[in-house]
Formats: sequence, structure tokens, C-alpha cells
Amino acid sequence: MSENRLLDIMLARRSVREYSGEKVPMESLNLIIEAGLAAPSSRGRKSFELIVIRDRQTLISLSGCRKGAARMLAGADAAIAVLGDEEKSDVWTEDCSIVMASMHLMASSLGVGSCWIQGRLREALIPDTTAEDYVRGILKFPSNLRLEAILSLGMPMEEPAPHSLEELCFDKVHINTYLS
Repeated sequence: MSENRLLDIMLARRSVREYSGEKVPMESLNLIIEAGLAAPSSRGRKSFELIVIRDRQTLISLSGCRKGAARMLAGADAAIAVLGDEEKSDVWTEDCSIVMASMHLMASSLGVGSCWIQGRLREALIPDTTAEDYVRGILKFPSNLRLEAILSLGMPMEEPAPHSLEELCFDKVHINTYLS
């Protein structure tokens, strides 16, 4: 534990890939969405769109969107696809990443398990199909919107242990210059 609640939430955040089957409370899902909507974006352009998925069959279908990385969607209670509008901003990937991180942290703070499923520049299980094209076929979003990622959500099967301050890589920090 640290002396700071936000840092504690960040240390406790873990990727959760196995869910209990218990429903994510709607109040928690709304707070996770609000955290995404409150995320900062370049020039305040909010170059992102969110698609919230709770339909069981759609979640199962989406579990094929990535080679070896999206199977947890079949057991999730919900997911949020984060899309960037490349016509609104050239830094849509960064805007979407901040949205994803904000929702990931909010989920953790509420005891909801979540996992970031990267979609941009990834392949689907179907040969010669991008994750983006696969997801677009299911969620029907227009071509100007690009898939950044999907956040799977569910109540965790187990409570993963938080990281500790001792695990932080302080050797990654350089003062004034990279080399001394």
C-alpha cells in the first residue's frame, strides 16, 4: 500500500481474463463509461466513440476478433469497443488509449475485472482478416472510425494480488539525460 489512493488503484489493476458469471452492476458499468467519457483528449476533440456490448451472442462472436487474445469475451458480462475517428484527429490512437486506461482503472477501483484487447494492427482468427474488419462486421461502425481496442468486463473469478511498490522499475527513470 502507498500513501496515495490513486497509486493504490493503479497497483491493484490487473488484467482479468476469467469471470465468475455474476453480472456487472449497471451502476458500475455507468461509472466505467463515465470514466472513459471524462478522459482527456488532444485539443478536447474527443475523437473517440464507444460501443457498449452486453448481448451474450455478440460477446461470443467478438471472442474471435483476435488470434489468441480475445477468448475471455465469451465469458464476459460486458465489453466496450473503443473506436477512434481519424477524421477528427491525427492522434486518435492516443486519445483512445487514454479512454481505455481510464476505464480500465475505474473498473479495477470498483472490483470489476477487465482486460484490454488490442484491436488496432492485429489479426482476427479468420485468416487474412484484420481484427478491425472482423469487429466492424459485427458492430457495424462506419469506415472513418477505427478500432483501437475492446475492454472486456466481468466480475473476477479470483481477486488477483496487487503489484507492490517494490516491483516498480525505477531503473526506467532517467534524470536530465538518458545516459549519465
